[in-house]
Amino acid sequence: MKNLWALLVLAVSLAACSSSKPDSSTDSSTIPMAPVQASSSTTESASAPSPDCPHNGKWALCGIERRLKQSGFVVKRVEGDTALRAGFSVRPAVYTLGRSTVAIFLYKDSAAVSRDVMKLDTLTAGPPGKPSQWGDTPPTLVRSANMAAVIISQSARQIERAINALTAGPPQAGSPR
Repeated sequence: MKNLWALLVLAVSLAACSSSKPDSSTDSSTIPMAPVQASSSTTESASAPSPDCPHNGKWALCGIERRLKQSGFVVKRVEGDTALRAGFSVRPAVYTLGRSTVAIFLYKDSAAVSRDVMKLDTLTAGPPGKPSQWGDTPPTLVRSANMAAVIISQSARQIERAINALTAGPPQAGSPR
């Protein structure tokens, strides 16, 4: 029965493909087409990044948020959690990613982030010899261009997804999104 069905499908496919003369009723040259105009908002969003979110090889919060959303996270900014953290010279922007949390530290340039990261214990994401400031869950420190991030999560899968999103690099000049 399966072979009969397969032969029937093959026969129909061959018959459709072997027609030497195209059917004029389905010839696309005879079907009138209305001109399609793209709306200005569609054209603008596809052709150039918004001025609020630069594509210059440096991270901005809007680029980080977009990248995390593209990675499948539900990104929610935690307002009021911007206290300086030990070992970091800039205040973080803190987000929840489901049950996970990420603290984003944006610096002027990659040299500034390097100065702070070089002084950190990478296992505690804080000053060496001090207890973790991130609670009971071990932090994951990530660095990319002018950004450092500390991911707090019990889920190895979410940590990996966040690392992949952030270490793919910031939006570059000339990139389409």
